[in-house]
Amino acid sequence: MRVEKRELAVASRLPQTLSFSCRLGECRSELMPLLSEVSKVVSAGGSLSRTLKLVLELMQKHMQVIRAMITLYDASCDQIFIHESYGLSPEEAEKGVYAPGEGITGKVIETRQPIIVPHIADDPLFLNRTGSWDKQRDGQHSFICVPIIRGLKVMGTIGFERVYNNTQLRFLDLEVLRVIAAIIAQAVELHLLDHAHQKILRAQASRQASDKFKPANIIGNSRAMQSVYRLIEKVSHARTTVLILGESGVGKERVATAIHQNSHCAGGPFIKFNCASLPESVIESELFGHEKGAFTGAISRRAGRFEEADGGTLFLDEVGELSPSAQSKLLRVIQERSFERVGSNETVQVNVRILAATHRDLGEMVERGAFREDLFYRLNVFPITIPPLRERGSDILLLADHFNARFAREQGVELPTIATPALNMLLSYAWPGNVRELENAMERAVLLADEGFIHSYHLPINLQPIIEHLTEQEGLEARLARVEYDMIVEALTRYQGNVSRTASYLNMTRRALGLRLDKYQLSYKQYRSKA
Repeated sequence: MRVEKRELAVASRLPQTLSFSCRLGECRSELMPLLSEVSKVVSAGGSLSRTLKLVLELMQKHMQVIRAMITLYDASCDQIFIHESYGLSPEEAEKGVYAPGEGITGKVIETRQPIIVPHIADDPLFLNRTGSWDKQRDGQHSFICVPIIRGLKVMGTIGFERVYNNTQLRFLDLEVLRVIAAIIAQAVELHLLDHAHQKILRAQASRQASDKFKPANIIGNSRAMQSVYRLIEKVSHARTTVLILGESGVGKERVATAIHQNSHCAGGPFIKFNCASLPESVIESELFGHEKGAFTGAISRRAGRFEEADGGTLFLDEVGELSPSAQSKLLRVIQERSFERVGSNETVQVNVRILAATHRDLGEMVERGAFREDLFYRLNVFPITIPPLRERGSDILLLADHFNARFAREQGVELPTIATPALNMLLSYAWPGNVRELENAMERAVLLADEGFIHSYHLPINLQPIIEHLTEQEGLEARLARVEYDMIVEALTRYQGNVSRTASYLNMTRRALGLRLDKYQLSYKQYRSKA
């Protein structure tokens, strides 16, 4: 196993330092055998977990460490995980997740420099993320952590806790740890490369198995939505700011949720904030937080949405409704990932991905001076436009079936069948309120369904332009007319527009059927074209 030149220099000095260390109250003459054994373990190959476990056991045997851990840095999601440990339970090791710059481990990754903490209890950087450290029991422990570096790439850290009675011994162990880090660096690099390759293969296999990427929380297979799915797939794995555009009710929040859930950091918080839901006077406090006494009613410090979303995603719905002052602050957060709470001069740093949505034309608002041009360009890095429901074709029926099943389950009734005339009305309506309007229409229809069927007259009046003059009436005649209309449409659909067979099925003459077709403005040719 190749050792970096810098570490060879350290290793060459170790024999002299080791003999000196015996005069420091603790002999280190057996550390050369330790390094030799570590090299043999790494050279033997095998899984990285087994190799690192043996390395940590050798460190415990020769260096009397109390707890030790080797972390790996996953650049794809910008997080650091404990890969192997000594003295930690599996539950404690699982909690050891850090971001670069967070805690001692994160600081070592960020700076690429080793850190010695003489007394853990006195160091504010020590987070005790694993929960293994006890102040009374472990108050005198020192902690040493060094980066695992190969070339210009930092791949993780190796660190341990123990008690030292001599300061110089800490620095000696730091040098030993550096050599061990250099010895295991190549094995770590190969593991990370293989891990990345396996992740790519799994993603490819998943795509091949499902043919096309489709978010689990969105319903629809239309060509218009397939284009949206491709954009979601491409942008989910980046940290790019996304601007989601579309009419009210098209499902912009669901697209934002899909982006977050399919990102590398889906485990982080997903905070939603509607910029139009609160008056201008409190929006800045809600977004950026406030200090105690910042304004009347501010009885304590409060974290804003940006702080709550740290390490995850913040979804700003109706971003076009923000005031000019809030727009300025938002621009700064996007640029610098920092802000000040209301009533404070302290700068807060956050690691947040921003997704924004609006039904407004922000370009037109920029021209009118109602929206900051620089903020628009910052938000409009990767726009995704959600098509209105009227352009999604058969997705209307998929959504109707979904809402039908959902509301039947919620209301505790048997799943009703949607009659053909009702389906035709759903397909022919323009849906200005989009998916939200369809959801409301289906909830009403399930409540009104008779004998296991949803008929056209169970749908809202505005969906029934063909028999609008009938729906304005009340009473027995109007209700009978609606039932008659449904029966004629059902029969025309069954017999594919054949007037003779339709009339025979309804037990009426061709002339009588023709009169009713004129009455309800129905054309038998329309049903032939669907055959």
